[in-house]
Amino acid sequence: MKKELLVATALATSLGIAPAINAASATFSGHLRNGVEGEDKDSTSDETYGASQQAGFAVSVSETTDSGIKISGSFDLSNESDGSTDPSGLTLTFTDGSKLDLLEAGNAYASQLASVPGTTGEQSVSSGTANSAPSGLTYANTSDSVGFEWHSAADFAGVEGLKMGLSASFGDDGDATTSSSAENAYSVGLSYVTTAGDTTVTIGGGYISANDSASSTLNDKANSTAIALTAATGNLTIGAGFAGGDHVRSNPGTTTASALEIDDVSVTTMGAKYVSGDITFAVNRVDGDADDKAIGSTTDSANDAYESTSASVSYTVAPGVSAIVGFKDSTSTDEGVNTAAKSGSAWYVGALISF
Repeated sequence: MKKELLVATALATSLGIAPAINAASATFSGHLRNGVEGEDKDSTSDETYGASQQAGFAVSVSETTDSGIKISGSFDLSNESDGSTDPSGLTLTFTDGSKLDLLEAGNAYASQLASVPGTTGEQSVSSGTANSAPSGLTYANTSDSVGFEWHSAADFAGVEGLKMGLSASFGDDGDATTSSSAENAYSVGLSYVTTAGDTTVTIGGGYISANDSASSTLNDKANSTAIALTAATGNLTIGAGFAGGDHVRSNPGTTTASALEIDDVSVTTMGAKYVSGDITFAVNRVDGDADDKAIGSTTDSANDAYESTSASVSYTVAPGVSAIVGFKDSTSTDEGVNTAAKSGSAWYVGALISF
């Protein structure tokens, strides 16, 4: 038996199979979301409901060089039932605490935003493909996959609580006339954390500018500014954010356009979260507004709008297991007219299991 083990070891070595001791470190994480989601749309008196089942599984790998630089990356085996592998880029973490993301790196204006409290749950009534009003602060978050994002270490430039980010991406997708994608994109972001008595205040945001691959568009692919602020005192966190600018919307899903010029964009979000033992209460409000037009058009039209108010309660049943109850009421307006089939209320009752 000993001889067979020696032979097997020699064969594995000759085939280039490295021992596990030479492999990078790997960790995994994931979640299960199971519940029931109901919708009561303004267009009908009948409420509908159905099962909501989602899952995610991700693997992270990393290793540290002899010089102290950490090299890491990750990939999704599944993300909310998409059933596909989605690798991320590479991240280099340097000994001074700064980081450099390479490939699918993201944009600094989005990563430095303060996180306004939001609600938990899968409750939602779709605003529809014809509505171009934003529902979040990072509506203009676009870039090519070839690029980088640099994150400074804490206390940037000697200022306590300050962090900075810079990002750029470089596309060469060829000119188009009816479709739209990001060519070159540039972004800058700042975040600052300070304390005032018992309150921790965080403010962050930035600016993004991106060129469009379409030769016929009047707008840039993105030209937007976003800012958000949060204040945390004990178990209570409140926050608010605003974003505005203009952009080109890709693949809106309408039957008449593959891309749209979006002007006069503005979105405001406010939220609060309170933690009492194992229970978390959260509320959130979103107001978005935009004016969409065909590519190359300067003809004005009535604005699209999106409004939503949501609330949720989550209870930690056991480590990694939460029970959730959520509610949302939303209104979708297309060209100044309320879309009853895309407006109404939704509720959710379910559980989140994460590992």
